[in-house]
Amino acid sequence: VQLQAFGGGLVQAGGSLRLACTDSGRTFSSSTMGWFRQAPGKEREFVAVIRRSGSDTDYADSVKERFTISRDNAKNTLYLQMDSLKPEDTAVYYCAARSGYSLKTGAAEYFYWGQGTQVTVSS
Repeated sequence: VQLQAFGGGLVQAGGSLRLACTDSGRTFSSSTMGWFRQAPGKEREFVAVIRRSGSDTDYADSVKERFTISRDNAKNTLYLQMDSLKPEDTAVYYCAARSGYSLKTGAAEYFYWGQGTQVTVSS
């Protein structure tokens, strides 16, 4: 598994961004995929997770109704559509992969990580 996240940038509050994460390995379709974020001085926190089939998802309460996680197994790509962005969404966003079927939300449950992409939301 080799993950690379991109799509971050600077956006005004209320705006949208779409993050993507590509997997150059051969196990993407069999991996549960997640998005996490880390703001300066804070611990890495769960954002969203999607089952390997794409059939089920879960979100942190802070992003529910605003963020949407999806995946395209044919393209080995994970997405995070972020709408109605708030300044408190400012962080480095990481994609992560784990084997297994469960929708785990703890960072320790994920063994493969991308390099992160910066999202900055101005007020």
